[in-house]
Amino acid sequence: MVTAFVAAGILAATNLLLFPVETTPGTTCLEPASRGRCRPTVSARESPFIGELLGGFRAPVADLLWLEANERAEVGDLPAMEELLHLVTAVDPRPIYFWLNAARITAYDVPAFRFAAPRGEPVLSRVARKRVEDDQARRALDLLDEARRFHPACAALWIEGANIQLNRLGDVAGAAESYRQAAAQPDAPYFAARLHAELLRRLGRKAAALAWLARLHPTLPARDEAAGADLVLARIRALERELGVPAERAYHGL
Repeated sequence: MVTAFVAAGILAATNLLLFPVETTPGTTCLEPASRGRCRPTVSARESPFIGELLGGFRAPVADLLWLEANERAEVGDLPAMEELLHLVTAVDPRPIYFWLNAARITAYDVPAFRFAAPRGEPVLSRVARKRVEDDQARRALDLLDEARRFHPACAALWIEGANIQLNRLGDVAGAAESYRQAAAQPDAPYFAARLHAELLRRLGRKAAALAWLARLHPTLPARDEAAGADLVLARIRALERELGVPAERAYHGL
C-alpha cells in the first residue's frame, strides 16, 4: 500500500515536470520581452488541489522538484529552473524557505548565470544587463507577493522584498515601505523598524523618521540588546540636532 502511494507521488511529480514552459519561439524567460509569457504552469489557486492530490507526499515531492531546479541551473537550463521554482511553491507553499530562496535565485542568481556568457557569445551591454536585472528583480517581487497569499503575517517576506527593492532596483521609497510592513508583523525583528527610519532619513523625510523613532523607542525592552533602545535614542538625538528641534520639544523618553 505504501509503495503504491509513493509511486503515485512520483508520478504526480513527473506529470508536473512534463508541463510545457510557456515561451514564445525565439525568446527565453530571461528576456524582458518575455515578461507575461513565461507563466508558471501551476497557479497559486491550484495549489490546494495539488495538495489534495499528493496528500502526505507533497513535502517530499516539493523537495525533489527543488533538487531538480538546482540541477537544471547547474547545466544552464534556466527557463526550466524558473519553471520548477514556481512548481515547488505550488506543490508545497508551506515552507518559507522555498519562497525566500526562490526569490533570491530569481533576483540575484539568474542574472549572474545570464551574464556568464559562453566563449564566443556576445557580452550584454550595460543597458541590457540593467534591463535583465530589473526584470528579474520584479519577477522576484511578484513571487514574494504570491507568497504572502499563504503567509500574510510573515516579516521575512517583506524584508526580502525590501532588500531586493533597495539592492537591485535602487527603490529606496519602496524598500522603506516594505520595511514598515515588516515591522508591523508579529514576528518582526527589531531591525526592520530601525531600517524603515533610516530609509526615511535617506529620502529626506527626517521629520517622519524622527516621529517614527519617537513612537518606537518606548516600546523597546531596555535589557534586550537586539532591540537597540540606546541606538534608537541616539538616532533620535541626531535627528533632533539636524532638524533644530528646541529643547522644550525634544523627545524625553519614557
